[in-house]
Amino acid sequence: MAIILDIQSASSSEDIPDEHSIKCWVTAAVGLKTGDTELSVRIVDEPEGKALNETYRGASGPTNVLSFPFDVEIPEPLPLIGDIVICAPVVAREAKQQNKDLKAHWAHMIIHGVLHLLGYNHQNDSEAVIMETLETEIMQTLGFPPPYAC
Repeated sequence: MAIILDIQSASSSEDIPDEHSIKCWVTAAVGLKTGDTELSVRIVDEPEGKALNETYRGASGPTNVLSFPFDVEIPEPLPLIGDIVICAPVVAREAKQQNKDLKAHWAHMIIHGVLHLLGYNHQNDSEAVIMETLETEIMQTLGFPPPYAC
């Protein structure tokens, strides 16, 4: 299984994880899928995060992570699963407000976004339990604490 990962940094933040860490977290989440996988991770600042959140979710202001699954019907299957966009200042602010280690919160946001690309959601309680359980298992496998611990 090959993972083709395009990391785009469009942020001025100095707290962005290195490419090796991002690839490690993506690989851990993608491990749930068989076959080759291709995706992009774009790291942005608040203006771009705000514009994308308002355009695609109809929500005001930036959010921590947005997922854009590739769902175009094509005659031949592609390994492309989609794109995730992470707003660096929002992730840093949340980590501080929630008293979480910044690196752990970054890992969680990457894993959360990739799981959305793989079709997991949290629109209702039963979906949320499944997704949060997977996130917790992946995070703990990587040596991080459970992301939803009080």
